[in-house]
Amino acid sequence: MCLCGGLAEDNARFILLAVVLAVYMLAGAALFQKLESDLEVRQATEFWKVYHTFREQHLQENSSAVERLQELLYAYGNASSNGIINKRRQWDFPGSLHFVGTIVSTIGYGNTAPQTTVGRAVVILYGFFGCSGGILFFNLFLERIITFLAWILRSIHLQRLKKRARRKAPSRRASKSSNHRSLPDILDDEEQEELGLEQWKPSVYWVMLYLSLFSCVIACCAAALYAPLEGWTYFEALYFCFVSFATIGFGDFVSTQKQDYPQVHWYRLANFFILVLGCCCIYSLLNVTSIVIKQGLNYIIEKLQCQHPDMAAPHLPRRKSSLSGVYHSRRRPTKIIRKDSIRAEESSVDTARRLSGELISMEDFLSANHVVLAVMQKQLHEADQMKKGHGPVTPTPNPSRRLKPGAVGPLAIASEKFEIKTTINR
Repeated sequence: MCLCGGLAEDNARFILLAVVLAVYMLAGAALFQKLESDLEVRQATEFWKVYHTFREQHLQENSSAVERLQELLYAYGNASSNGIINKRRQWDFPGSLHFVGTIVSTIGYGNTAPQTTVGRAVVILYGFFGCSGGILFFNLFLERIITFLAWILRSIHLQRLKKRARRKAPSRRASKSSNHRSLPDILDDEEQEELGLEQWKPSVYWVMLYLSLFSCVIACCAAALYAPLEGWTYFEALYFCFVSFATIGFGDFVSTQKQDYPQVHWYRLANFFILVLGCCCIYSLLNVTSIVIKQGLNYIIEKLQCQHPDMAAPHLPRRKSSLSGVYHSRRRPTKIIRKDSIRAEESSVDTARRLSGELISMEDFLSANHVVLAVMQKQLHEADQMKKGHGPVTPTPNPSRRLKPGAVGPLAIASEKFEIKTTINR
């Protein structure tokens, strides 16, 4: 589908999302200006009132004393922001570990920052590899948590299908033997296909609901720990949890910064695991929510197309990539039977491979890679034949070789696991 006489669906979705985000940010700016501006003005007025009162009563227009006072205030502000006053040391080993944790997790509270030129240079290199590893860790966690939730939902779905099958008609195994009155716990491929489990995937809305509940439980339990130890209210602790778990990291509230805590070592360890688990869960929830937002954008585009049918144009072909064909061909359970140099019995292999959230046997791994190497060998042979002038080899059409936007990254990981109801007719 194309819109506006040549604007493809993906481009239309991108532009629509940019417009929605711009409006969302403008509305947010107006909202926070309304909420926070008055308090900012009152705090500034109160500070300058105290400052001028102190000057009138104690300095009596002494210029040198006023300069020293300003120097003192400036030094106090820097010391307070760097954690020197009324806080624990920032650059002992626990403080340094907390600092690198904010780098790898991309939280970046801002309460601790290197002051030396060498330290800032090291942050660039260290942060590059650290953030890359952190994002990879979040993506792998995303695969596994969605796979786990999908397994739970699939088990529930299977139980429902078993009950429905018992009510409607007896199974084949029940017809053979009167002793087996119920469906087996483990079904073979044919039985799964009859029950509709071969291509079944969980709904994104159920996974989003479970992730939301799990994230709320973690945040509430963490807030119950932070509130008494840090001296915050429970709502302030909840606010800190969201800002930290979402890797926003304003720095107005930071945990483990006081000088003394009861059981300080256990508290720091618990704080580390809470932040890691919370960041992983919120990262997964945000990516699942982005799929729901994308469906909403698709719905808006569909409505715009219905209201302006004359604006639609034929769909432009997407770019093709042999690499994406090899990658995407392993996502669906299909039987590959080739008629070239590969023997049929060797190439008839189940290529139903998920992402790395699924454990596979070494035999399956080697057989899948054997097919991929064979495909690459055939492509090299065809290219060599074309160079020798034997004429072009007609490629076998493969719709999965289309390079789809968003085919990689966390959005692709989440989309692969879910039953996505597309609202746009392609």
